[in-house]
Formats: sequence, C-alpha cells, structure tokens
Amino acid sequence: MEPPNAQAGTRGAPQLLVLALLLGAHPGAQAEVQMSVPPLREVMRGETVTLDCTPLGAHDHFVLEWFLADRSGARHLLASAELQGSEIQARVHNSRGRNPPYQLDSRGRLVLAEAQVGDEQDYVCVVRAGAAGTAEATARLQVFAKPEATEVSHNQGMLSVMDEYAQEIATCNSRNGNPAPQIIWYRNRQPLQVPMEVNPESYMTSRTVREASGLLSLTSTLYLRVHKTDQDAFFHCSAHYRLPNGQHGRLDSPSFNLTLHYPTEHVQFWVDSPSTTEGWVREGDSVHLFCRGDGSSNSEYAFYRLQDKQENMLQTNYDGHFTLEGVQRSQSGTYGCTVEDYDAADDAELSQTLELRVAYLDPIELSNEEELSLPLGSSIATNCSVQGLPTPALRWTKDSVPLGDGPTLSLSFVTFDSAGTYICEASMPTVPLLSRTQALKLLVEGSPELRPEEIQPKAEGSWREGDEVRLVCSARGYPEPKLRWNQLGGSAAEPAPGGQGWVSSSLTLKVTSALSQEGVFCEASNPHGTTKHVFHFGTVAPQTSQAGVAVMAVAVSVGLLLLVVAAFYCMRRKGRPGRQGEKGALPPGKPELSHSGSQRTEQTGLLTGSASGGVRHGSGGFRDEC
Repeated sequence: MEPPNAQAGTRGAPQLLVLALLLGAHPGAQAEVQMSVPPLREVMRGETVTLDCTPLGAHDHFVLEWFLADRSGARHLLASAELQGSEIQARVHNSRGRNPPYQLDSRGRLVLAEAQVGDEQDYVCVVRAGAAGTAEATARLQVFAKPEATEVSHNQGMLSVMDEYAQEIATCNSRNGNPAPQIIWYRNRQPLQVPMEVNPESYMTSRTVREASGLLSLTSTLYLRVHKTDQDAFFHCSAHYRLPNGQHGRLDSPSFNLTLHYPTEHVQFWVDSPSTTEGWVREGDSVHLFCRGDGSSNSEYAFYRLQDKQENMLQTNYDGHFTLEGVQRSQSGTYGCTVEDYDAADDAELSQTLELRVAYLDPIELSNEEELSLPLGSSIATNCSVQGLPTPALRWTKDSVPLGDGPTLSLSFVTFDSAGTYICEASMPTVPLLSRTQALKLLVEGSPELRPEEIQPKAEGSWREGDEVRLVCSARGYPEPKLRWNQLGGSAAEPAPGGQGWVSSSLTLKVTSALSQEGVFCEASNPHGTTKHVFHFGTVAPQTSQAGVAVMAVAVSVGLLLLVVAAFYCMRRKGRPGRQGEKGALPPGKPELSHSGSQRTEQTGLLTGSASGGVRHGSGGFRDEC
C-alpha cells in the first residue's frame, strides 16, 4: 500500500512526467534515453488499464522490461520487449497468478484487463538502449470501486430522555468500496459533529473490514444522549466515497425516527363541539372534552367538575376523551383534567381547567294571540319576548322582508295589504346555529275591495250584436267576499294570481242591444258590506245589414257554380261523335242536307223540357246551340 502522503504528492504532479534518466554504462557516455511515463493512473474497478513506457526519439535497438515492486522493494519481472529493426518482440514472463494475465501490446505497453483492487501497486519500467544508456520510471496504479447502497439499522426500543448518558442510536454499513468511504451522520438533514472519543453526550465508533475480494466495508455506530426535541427528528447516515480525477460520490441511507420516553411537562384541555363559538356550546348537543399531556408515556387522565371548590370526579381513562351527552344549561361551570404521570418533575403543570358555557333559547312568547283580527284602518302594537343565554336579538319580518329590530311590532291604519303572516325571530350572533321563530297571523276585516278588469274600449257603434266578450272581477276582504254576476255563466271564485287575499271570477257572454242598455255588473259582498261594478258597452249595431250582404254573396256564388257546370256540359257534348247507324247519317262523300225545321223543333223541345225533345230525335239540338 502507498504511504499516507503519497496520494497528495502524486495529485499535485502533472499528468505526464517526462523522465530523462541517463544511466551511462561508463563515464564517457555520449547519449541519453528519454521516455514518457504517467506517475499515477486512477481507474474504476473492472476497466482496462494500459501503462505506457515508450522511449522517445529514434532508436535502432532497445530492451524494455516491466517489473512489479512489492512493499519490501523487491522487483519481480513481469514482461519484456525488444526492438530489432522496426519490429518489437514482446514476451510475458510471469503474471504472478493474475487473472486475466498481464499483456504487452505492439508498442511494449503493459496492459491490465479488468482492473482489480489487487492491482494497486508500483509498476517499474526499465529501458536499456545500449550506448544510449539505461532509464527507468515508476507508475503507480489506484483502483476505485463505488460501494453498495448504504444500509442503516436503528434502535427500535424505547429510549428515555431521563438517562444521563449516550445510548446506541443506529448502525450504518457501507460495503465493498475502494478506498474505504467516510460515513457521516445527519439529524434533520444537518450533519452531526460527532467525535470518536467516548463521552456522555455523543460519539461514534467505526470498523473497517477488507473483504475476500479486496474491497473494503465500513461500519459506523452512533451514540447520543437523546432529548425531548428528538421525538420528531429524522436521522440518516451517508457514505461519501472517492472517484477518479478528484470526483466524489454520496449514498444516503433511508431516514428513521426514534421512539422516546419523556415525562409530561404541560397539559392542554379544550372543548370540541359542533356549535362551539367563543366558548359557547348549544344546549342539547353532545359536548366532547379533550385532554392531552405532552409526555410520551401512556398516562391516565382524570376528568372532574369543580363545584363549591370541590372536585367531583366524572371519569378516568387513558384516551383523554370525555363526552357530555345532551348537555343542559345546568351543566355550565368549571371542568378540569389531570394527567397522572409519576415521572414528571415536581414543578410540571399536570392539571388544567376550563369554563363550559351552555347556550340555550326558550320558545318565543307573544303578547297577543297567534291569530289576530283588526278592523280596516285601525292600529296595533304587539310584543314578542324570549329567555336565553347569551342574550338573544329579536327582529320582525314579513315575507322575508325585515320590518325592524326589537321586540315590538307597531302597525298604524292597517289596510288589506297589511294582512298576512309576521315572524318574530330570536337569534344569537355568538351561537349561529341557535335560533327560534314565532308567527303572528294578522287578519284585516272590512267591506270588500273590488278590482274589475275593464273591457277593451271600442269606438262608438263598433260593438255588434253577437260579439263575444270576457269580463273578470277580483275582490278581497275579510271574511272572504262572495262574487256574483247579474248574468248566468259566471265562474266560481278562485284565488287570483299574486296572492294578497284576492279572489277572482270571470264571465264570457255575447253582446246584445239589451245588454248595452242595462249593462253587466259583478258584486262582491261579505258581512261588512257590498261593492258593485257595472260594465258598459255603449251603442250596439244590429246584425241585419250584415245578413243581406251574406245572402247576396251566397246567391252570386251559386250562380257562378251553375255557369261553370253548364260550360263543362257543353264541352262534353260538343266533343261526342254521332251514333253508328243513326237514321239521317250520310254516307261518305255525300253533301250534308239542312233540316232547319227539324232542328228548331228539337231545340224547342229541349228548352221546354218535353219528353220527346230533340235529344232523342236529332243529333244537333243543344250541342249546336252551345
């Protein structure tokens, strides 16, 4: 192996060292041998290495020898090469058990295939050039190997922070590397400055083992005096190794936590309830009380209620959870929790208390009945009241429209629009889920109010006998009014669109002269009075002129239809040929004779409708007239 300061010296040297050594055979030598030999070669395990020792310049003859120098300084011939003319004769003498064996290439360079850790030695090259002299140089070989993945095994037992000496934390292993790596320990990704000397606070031990392969394995064990802050800390180790050309690598192990035992120093006690706001819980809810000590031991928790300076025990358990099912206002008060930790210091705070405030809200009460009747035009002031803690806020609304804050509702000169449902709402801003409402139904009594839907006005005299019209009447009041028409056919009263207590009825009829004189009216009535509205139509024109025009139009249409039929008949007759063999038919080529008298007789018979008309006795007749 190389001495400790060998690597530092060789790294500072240049990559190529030119050796000019003149070892003359006698004092009168006139020449010298020069050669280029790298003083240090760094390679990764498994690579092929070629060591160069070629003489510089022109030489007709020389002998080159490679030696292996052991630690004692003895040299062992490995191979030799001789230049004769222009060819080099190479020979390997002894590989000293290396596998694969040493080789020489055509230039006399020493070749080491698949570099191994055992190849880390000094290789001496000697060149003898006769009268030119003899020269030698040494090349040192260093083989690097990346270690395997870093492994760590930590103490999985309970470590007590009360121990006053360092305890074994974990062991880190880095196997099969070269040279031996350096192991560094980390806490929360920060390196620990741990000495090698044993002391009560922290130290580590290391052991290096050379494997059968020649590679090195390193084991490091960490010892620490643990503290409470180490409960949530992450630890790991890292192997730092060297590579050729001054490079470095790092392999981190998985991280791990420690399981620590430490006594309680402080206690937390709180309320967890779905309606908790500013310390209030809602009456009737299940209220959960939680108690937690900051110690690691499985301590016992004792819950109690403080009344008249006396601790009334409620429950003892190990999960630190106590539930009040369906809490009531009488359960308001001071509650406490104590952690039973016998390892705690004398000045540790092992008990805490809290104030439980139960919010409640009683039903709302009205100063009047829930249903109230008032005469039209009267006034009223009514109140709602409620008991609750914390003090509830009151407000009145109607149809979701706020009317005012406070317990009093004041109404002056009520109308039918004032009728409806008024809501008194009690709420608690500090307990949003706790609220109550109470409804007040207001009825306004009075004579009906009528709202007719007027017919579309027409110009004077534009209404005609038989025109159809639809009339609508709407009314409201209390008690609900009844609607009546002075004509038959009115529909039953139904709630009108838009609400507000309106009911409506419709009537469809034909306009007549009698109606134009009398009018059509609807009437709304209840026990408080009757209201009436009359629909007028003005002057209604009779239907006579319209009937004469219609009759004339029908007559003209019938006449035109008859003319069309007659024209069609004539066209059919004119295009029909005479009967074969009919008397009076002329042979071909004979001139046609005129029988005017006979034709007139036939025409006269046809026009007078005689049974012996010319339709049977002649072939001309009405066809010729057409």
